[in-house]
Amino acid sequence: MSMQVEKLEKNMAKLTIEVGSEKFNDAIKKAYNKNKSKMSVPGFRKGKVPQAMIEKMYGPEVFYEDAANFVIPDAYAEELDANKDLEVVSQPKIDVVQMEKGKNFIFTAEVALKPPVELGKYKGVKIEKISTEVTEEDIDNEVKREQEANARTITVSDRPVKDGDTAVIDFEGFVDDVAFEGGKGENYPLVIGSGSFIPGFEEQLIGKNTGDETDVKVTFPEDYNAKDLAGKDALFKVKINEIKEKELPELDDEFASEVSEFDTMKEYREDIKKNLAEKKEKEAKDKKEDAVIEAIVKDSKMDIPEAMIDTSVKNMVNDYARRLQSQGLSLEQYFMFTGLDMDKFSEQMRPQAIKRIESRLILEAIVKAENFEVSDDEYEKELSRIAEESGMEVDKLKEYIGDDAEGKDQIKEDVKIQKAIDLIVENAKEK
Repeated sequence: MSMQVEKLEKNMAKLTIEVGSEKFNDAIKKAYNKNKSKMSVPGFRKGKVPQAMIEKMYGPEVFYEDAANFVIPDAYAEELDANKDLEVVSQPKIDVVQMEKGKNFIFTAEVALKPPVELGKYKGVKIEKISTEVTEEDIDNEVKREQEANARTITVSDRPVKDGDTAVIDFEGFVDDVAFEGGKGENYPLVIGSGSFIPGFEEQLIGKNTGDETDVKVTFPEDYNAKDLAGKDALFKVKINEIKEKELPELDDEFASEVSEFDTMKEYREDIKKNLAEKKEKEAKDKKEDAVIEAIVKDSKMDIPEAMIDTSVKNMVNDYARRLQSQGLSLEQYFMFTGLDMDKFSEQMRPQAIKRIESRLILEAIVKAENFEVSDDEYEKELSRIAEESGMEVDKLKEYIGDDAEGKDQIKEDVKIQKAIDLIVENAKEK
C-alpha cells in the first residue's frame, strides 16, 4: 500500500492511496460472504452459490461497492497513522479512481490540512478593563428573579387576558379554509409576550375573557421551516379555557427566610452581593481570556480551509443534537419549534465554529513558540482535576486511559494549551 500527497490551494490536499490487488480481492471475498445468503441461482440453495458462479452471472462488479467500503476506511486510517506529520483537520471527500478485480485498488481523499499560523504579538496585549463591580441594581435583579421563581400561579376570572398572563387555549389553524397538519392543540398553556407562537398571534388574545372564542389571523414568516406554510395567511380558531397570572410574594424578611438560610432581607442581600462578586470575577476571567485571544487572532494570519469549518460545524450540530436528546427532544422537533432547518441551524453555528478554530490554532502556535512541555507532576495534577470533575477515582481514570498513547497525549496537549492561556492573560494589559 502506498500514498501520494498533492498539495492544493487554501491548505487542501489530495491523497492518492493505492491498495494492493490481494487486499482488494480479499475485500471482494468478504463482500461475497456478506451477500451470498441474499442471492439465489437455480440449482443452488441460498447461501451456497459459489462466488465464481455469481460473478459469472452478474459480473464481478456486483461486489465492488461493498468491497470498497471494506477497504477504504482501513486503508485511509492506516496511511494517516503512518504519516503523522500530515495534520488532517476535516472529513475526507472520497473518489474511487481504479476498482477492478485482479488490479490494485486506487482512491483519492481530498482533505483539509491544519493551516500554518503567522503569529502576531501575544505578550502584553492591550484589552479593555472588565468591571467586576456589583451594583444595587444587580442585587435587585437577582432578588426579582428569586421572587419570580417563587411566584404562585393563580387562575383569574374577573378580568381579560393581559401581557404576561398564561392563557390556556384550544386552537386549530386553517390555510384557505383547510386545517393543516400540526396546527391543532388543546389546553395549551401560552405565555402572552413570550414570542413562542407565530408573530402577531399572542397579541390578539389580549383583552379576551375566559370562555371567549375568537379568530386569530396571522401570516407565516417567509422563512418558516414548513415550506407549504411559509408566507401564507392563516386563521386560527381559538378558545380561551383559562387565564392564569403570577402572584408574587412580598419582598420582606419572611421571604428571605423562606428562600435562603438568612432571617432578614439585609443578610440575604449581602449574601447575594458576595455570590455575585464571585460570579463576576469568574465571568471577568473568561471574558479577559476571550478578549486577549481575539486581539491576538486579529494580529495574526491564517487561512482556514472551508472543509475544516464544515467539519467543525457538523461536530457542533451533533453535540447539540446529543444534548437535546438527553432532554428528550430530537433535533427535528427543535427545528419545528424554532422554525429553523439544518441549513439555517448550521449557518448559525458557523461563526462560533470559526472562532473556536481560530482560538485553538492561535493557542497551539503559542505552545509551539514557547516550547511548552508537561512534567510528570503536571500530568498527574491534571488527572486529579479530571477525576474530581467527573466524579471518578484517579486510579479508575488511569485504568480507563490505560496504554492509550493518544489519550495521554491529548491530556498533555490540553495542559499545554492552558499554559498558553495563562501566559497571555498574565501578560495582558488593561486600558
